Parts: sequence; C-alpha cells; structure tokens
Amino acid sequence: MQVNKTEQEWKEQLTDEEFYVCRQHGTEAPFSGKYYNNKESGTYNCICCNAPLFQSSTKFDSGTGWPSYYESIEDAVKEIKDISHGMLRTEVRCSNCDAHLGHLFPDGPEPTGQRYCINSVCLDFQEEK
Repeated sequence: MQVNKTEQEWKEQLTDEEFYVCRQHGTEAPFSGKYYNNKESGTYNCICCNAPLFQSSTKFDSGTGWPSYYESIEDAVKEIKDISHGMLRTEVRCSNCDAHLGHLFPDGPEPTGQRYCINSVCLDFQEEK
C-alpha cells in the first residue's frame, strides 16, 4: 500500500535529520550512521513507512562509510536517474513511500556487481529472532 503524506506530516513523524535525508534528498556524513558497521542478522526497513528494503545477508563493507548492499528485497526500491551535483547517478528510493535512501553504483561484489549505498538514517533495523 502506497504511503502518501504531506510535508508537514513527514516533519511531525521524522527527526530533522531523517526529514532532511529522506524527504529532501540529503546525505548523512560518512561513518556517522548507526548501521554502517552493523553485523547483526535481520532486515533493514524504511524509517518512513517500515517497508522491508534490504536483508543483512546482502550487506557488505564497501569502505565508503555508509551501509552497502549488493541486492535489495524484490520490488522494495525504485531507481531514478539523478543528474544533480554535476554527476550522472542512480538514486534509490523506497517503492512504498518514495523516501530518498541513497544511490546505486555498478561497483559492488558478486553475484550482482551492484552497490546500494544507503544512508543509515533512512533505515530501521529489525534483528532476526
């Protein structure tokens, strides 16, 4: 089910940093997020709508300072051409609520060769029980 909220509703739900990154397409500082070095097993969900986005089994250390995954959960994210900041990149957004999550790069490990570079602040981790 698609989540549609007004800007004011998002501001009331999210912290200032979550709003800046998720709704205004910002970026958290590298090595500052709570999940970039998380090694626990579980699922990373969208902080805005709680939709499952990534499994811990697809997480890897890219050395970039942000959580990185080689694969998303099927149909969980959408990819959008991003030409901001004078670069051509692929933006990654939550398919359910359109939250900005990070970017996708073609320099990840096998089996996909992709690196979903995601802001920790956009995620809520649910440990596997």
